[in-house]
Amino acid sequence: MDLTDFGAGAQYIAGRRTRGSGEPFQVVNPADGSVVEQVALAGTGDVDAAVAAAKAALPGWSSATPGARSEALTRLAAVLAGAADDLARVETAQTGKPVKLATEFDVPGTVDNAAFFAGAARNLEGKAAGEYSGDHTSYVRREAIGVVGSISPWNYPLQMAAWKILPAIAAGNTIVLKPAELTPLTSLMFAAACTEAGIPDGVVNVVTGAGRTAGEHLVGHPGVAMVSFTGSTAVGRRVAEIATAGVKRTHLELGGKAPFVVFDDADLDAAVHGAVAASLINGGQDCTAATRAYVQRPLYDAFVAGVAELYAAIRIGDPLNPYTDLGPLVSYAHRDRVAGFVERARSYATVVTGGRVPTTGHDGHDLTRGAYYPPTLVTGAAQDSEVVQGEIFGPVLVVLPFDGDDEGLRLANDTPYGLAASAWTSNVHRSLRATRELAAGCVWVNDHIPIISEMPHGGYKASGYGKDMSQYSLDEYTQVKHVMFDTTAVARKDWHRTVFGDR
Repeated sequence: MDLTDFGAGAQYIAGRRTRGSGEPFQVVNPADGSVVEQVALAGTGDVDAAVAAAKAALPGWSSATPGARSEALTRLAAVLAGAADDLARVETAQTGKPVKLATEFDVPGTVDNAAFFAGAARNLEGKAAGEYSGDHTSYVRREAIGVVGSISPWNYPLQMAAWKILPAIAAGNTIVLKPAELTPLTSLMFAAACTEAGIPDGVVNVVTGAGRTAGEHLVGHPGVAMVSFTGSTAVGRRVAEIATAGVKRTHLELGGKAPFVVFDDADLDAAVHGAVAASLINGGQDCTAATRAYVQRPLYDAFVAGVAELYAAIRIGDPLNPYTDLGPLVSYAHRDRVAGFVERARSYATVVTGGRVPTTGHDGHDLTRGAYYPPTLVTGAAQDSEVVQGEIFGPVLVVLPFDGDDEGLRLANDTPYGLAASAWTSNVHRSLRATRELAAGCVWVNDHIPIISEMPHGGYKASGYGKDMSQYSLDEYTQVKHVMFDTTAVARKDWHRTVFGDR
């Protein structure tokens, strides 16, 4: 099977590609504005067909043994690994991310996720069977929820497809995934890889459509039992509103504004390099990216100077060039949105470096045709300003000073978000306090960004709830059933007297 055969259509329903019934849409390469693919978007009828396919596949897949599902996912990991070059190339074309990031992070991370959930599929945990009442044996079953409707974002299309699909199907559910229409291609490749791996038709379906049409219809569909969404907090609220009206389980991974807290005993060189990497990964289009650096005053000036120096050396250019560090943002509209934050900040803060749309790349690449934006460092902003509080989702880092530890941690927690954070210190007591008090679902110490399949990813506060990756994610996609057996064979139970008769 050719995973890159998009000509057959941008919907993947019941094991085959089909054309959508909606409007035509161009998937654009943000590096130069060229059209990668022209697709027909999904209409509500396409969503209905995908849900019907998932519902038809559910009895067989949910009743398959954990071992059978594990073997299928093991084959999937091998298929994905074999298609690594194509996946990286297509991911770069539709998102503009540097090919070295797609090759060394997105694709191997996805393969590893598949391998992890192949093992996790065999481990549906429950409380040990026992006679907890004395007269009954109880045990717990973890069962599939049903058809899962998932919506994934445009920043990591391949990895987010994996994060949605893998735990859902490992637990015995079937799924309909709606990727962002800007970047649907590797999600379609992932679904085709599932078929090639022998996962039954209808277990994994993909509908490429607009949020207000295909997305809202999927979330509210009566055949969908659970909804999983990754995206902005504003859209997450709308998803929750629709889903809860149908009493569906929801899983929301929403926005972030990750603090990067540098104490005065930190390794300055490590913190500077860590801040540059953590703020620029994927062009800053990462909900866990470092966006707010709080630096204790003795290190503040040196930290700002160090970051500015490294930012100036970042190689912006053609994302297919293996030496390019920073490619374009995902679209011209998003580039303009990021630039708008910086332009408005000029009235109340200092733009130390960056902040101007570049024209020529490190490799001579013409950047004027793409959605490029440079690494941008901002200082002097107030804590309550837009550039500190708002989710910019671009290569912009704001640096603020603090004095005592209490102030640094208070400022770090002072946004509506709570997805990720990091603390930089050589003092074990400071690090323990920071990991305890930082209100975020993931806290790194002396690093920022690394993720692993075995550990959960998810937020606090307005960053949502529920976990991706890890055994915790698998549990999210199961429902718990308590089963109780009488062990006495006595017809007249002692507790009956509370309802009728006497002792």
